[in-house]
Amino acid sequence: MGRVLESTNVFQVIADPTRRRLLEMLGNAEHTVGEIADEFDITLSAISQHLRVLRESGLVADERRGRERVYHLNPEPLGEVNEWVTRNVERFWQRKMTALGETLKEN
Repeated sequence: MGRVLESTNVFQVIADPTRRRLLEMLGNAEHTVGEIADEFDITLSAISQHLRVLRESGLVADERRGRERVYHLNPEPLGEVNEWVTRNVERFWQRKMTALGETLKEN
């Protein structure tokens, strides 16, 4: 796998809708740059820039196969996002359920 930049914030990386779509695509299967570019209405250069950001953040890894470079998802850095979402969604629903319980007691 390529190098991971410690200063890269995974939340900032996935804030971009194109990069989220790339992650979804690579989460389903490996793809070459050409296959990826066929799915987007942006330039190959723009796709390469997004892939570079994803590689540097550690979310995507690539390997050379013959003359092609194949990209695939590395989900490990998304663990931080998963933990944050789980923690905050759980807290949200706990507050809602507590409020519902209080409302039901009053009636």
